[in-house]
Amino acid sequence: MLGAPEDRETAVRKVVEAAGGKVISFYFTTGETDFLLISEANEAESVIASLMAVSASGTVSNVITVRAWTGAEFKGIAERAAGAASAYRPPAKR
Repeated sequence: MLGAPEDRETAVRKVVEAAGGKVISFYFTTGETDFLLISEANEAESVIASLMAVSASGTVSNVITVRAWTGAEFKGIAERAAGAASAYRPPAKR
């Protein structure tokens, strides 16, 4: 980046879109990570595929992903978990 500074957002957008995703926001950051990418896709595989493609280049490593849900989406997940909870038996409990 020092030898030939450039805004990498276009390149990031291109690879995410090629894998079937959409870039919402892209930021360079300081601290523990070098950038933050907020993207969306119809399925997680699109986002993971784009990250794998970039990681394979050797220029990005230590990739961390986080999945986010809206309040309404997470309520649906919690309702599903509540329904499944009765099917789980903790170890050593009969």
